[in-house]
Amino acid sequence: MLSALKGQEVTIHFLDGTSVRGGVLEELDERFVKYSTEFQTLYIPITSIRAVDVQTKERERPRVGFGQ
Repeated sequence: MLSALKGQEVTIHFLDGTSVRGGVLEELDERFVKYSTEFQTLYIPITSIRAVDVQTKERERPRVGFGQ
């Protein structure tokens, strides 16, 4: 399932409630995922991952103030 996300920018959510974002899913096997950001490379055990998000569309920012 995760192999379809290889090479994409994803956010990984962990079981303890923390997350990492802004990185690319580079490699994976049955035990570990290699996740690289601009500043670091993480080798993450599959058993510590709760969810993986892929941003498919940029959200529009709500307008602030009163429209005319």
